[in-house]
Amino acid sequence: MTAIGAGVVFFTRSVDRRLLNAMLGFGAGIMMAAAYWSLLAPAVELSRGASLPAWFPPLVGFLLGGLVIWLVDCILPHLHLGFPREDAEGVPTGWQRSTLLMLAVTLHNIPEGLAVGIAFGAVTSALHAVNPESAIALAVGIGIQNLPEGMAISLPLRREGVSIRKSFLFGQLSGTVEPLAGVAGALAVLVATPVLPYAMAFAAGAMFYVVFEELIPECQRETNTNLPTVAAMTGFALMMVLEILT
Repeated sequence: MTAIGAGVVFFTRSVDRRLLNAMLGFGAGIMMAAAYWSLLAPAVELSRGASLPAWFPPLVGFLLGGLVIWLVDCILPHLHLGFPREDAEGVPTGWQRSTLLMLAVTLHNIPEGLAVGIAFGAVTSALHAVNPESAIALAVGIGIQNLPEGMAISLPLRREGVSIRKSFLFGQLSGTVEPLAGVAGALAVLVATPVLPYAMAFAAGAMFYVVFEELIPECQRETNTNLPTVAAMTGFALMMVLEILT
């Protein structure tokens, strides 16, 4: 899906900013719903009846997930869409603008891949915390919201004079971290099943951090904020229905 989004660069140099904002808002809604129903809620259920209070594993995992992504955000050099090169975040570096833009989206994709891997690991674990349909719905939802992320990399690069092939390559490469993070998440769950509630809440916290820190501010930068807000509500509602049906 990231590659499909990046492939738009073969047909046009730009997409209406309102459309991109709506798609980012839609993705934010999907991520919040997926993080809650596929990860956080099952983590709470798994924690019931254990020796620790039921709220403890989800709380620790959720906050730790946000903390880790915040630390990576502070360290990893990256640049958000629409900002000048001097506003790059993370440690100072002389890397090119194209690399910094790609790393910004790559940072988003780490918790997304981790979430999918943990969900499928939970399906095959001894606890069977998540049913296969729910894990598939999570993967599909995250795949859908990857579409605008590919566009958000390739199109700005093309407008700045980068070749079509390189613009597409950078946009596509930003998504390659997801399957790697997915495998790591699945292996972690399979090797250490007792930490499953913590791992699921960790992935949920990381996803919520990305939504609140990156996606929502990004799609709300323009004057017309109603469209991305409605899109976010729509994405949340769609994912909620998918989770209930599964």
